[in-house]
Amino acid sequence: MVQTRVRPYGPEAIAAAARLIERGFPVAVPTETVYGLAGDATNGEAVARIYEAKGRPSFNPLIVHVLNAKQAADIGAFNDEARRLAELYWPGPLTLVLPLRPGSGLSSLVTSGRPTVALRAPAHPAMRDLLIATNRPLAAPSANASGRISPTRAEHVKESLRGRVKLIVDGGPTAVGLESTIVATDGAKLRLLRPGPIDLRLPLAAGGAVEAPGQLTSHYAPSKPLRLDARQAEKGEWLIGFGPVDGDSTLSAAGDLVEAAARLFDRLHEADRQPRPRIAVAPVPDEGLGLAINDRLRRAAAGRRGG
Repeated sequence: MVQTRVRPYGPEAIAAAARLIERGFPVAVPTETVYGLAGDATNGEAVARIYEAKGRPSFNPLIVHVLNAKQAADIGAFNDEARRLAELYWPGPLTLVLPLRPGSGLSSLVTSGRPTVALRAPAHPAMRDLLIATNRPLAAPSANASGRISPTRAEHVKESLRGRVKLIVDGGPTAVGLESTIVATDGAKLRLLRPGPIDLRLPLAAGGAVEAPGQLTSHYAPSKPLRLDARQAEKGEWLIGFGPVDGDSTLSAAGDLVEAAARLFDRLHEADRQPRPRIAVAPVPDEGLGLAINDRLRRAAAGRRGG
């Protein structure tokens, strides 16, 4: 448990929030839609702490907040349709799902290991000030415990996340009060992934792989058989260790669940690139962030279990 402070929006609150983000901690801050739980999108441990604070059941892709389309273009690949939507609706409550650029610098935990990224340029001055103060993209899902009602006031955040977040920036009630519209660009086509405040009158995409928050859970899985709860490697396996179980690589030699969550997708990608035909993963405690890590690993292993 941590002490949760609530500070009114202003230069001092933004400076305090920026200092916490630079140290790898998430802070609650208003956007025009709902309050977001913002953390450094380039820092895997910071992103893991977002999931930890929310008690999120699995590692779904997170929306990455940027200041403008120029910053977004360094992270995602825009086509003409995406560029047109950004010009029309940014800053504002529109999220675009775009192909992730190589070398974007984002933590793989933000995208759940997918080749796409959800980007939004928010309009609320508090979030924009925080983006300027930190000078980095910020991952920011809604600032509430997973499964709870989305927060539109600082007191909603405090009720839900007291003791889980160090700072709440109080900017009063949000103007929109509904999560952003999410649109994916597919060549010249647009697909609506989540309805929201901006009515683009597009057909809602059919269920399938998760591309953004608010959809059914489905994640990156390696191409090789994956064996769970392995305490040593069998022939032909690349072992991903944890804690006392050594491996060819490790989620966390110290048994730190935050570190393990931050490394999860990178370690799976690394194992998938190896010449060995199978992957094994050491046991991870089924508590705290371990619940989310194990949820993700079980999904990754489904249909690809080793013998």
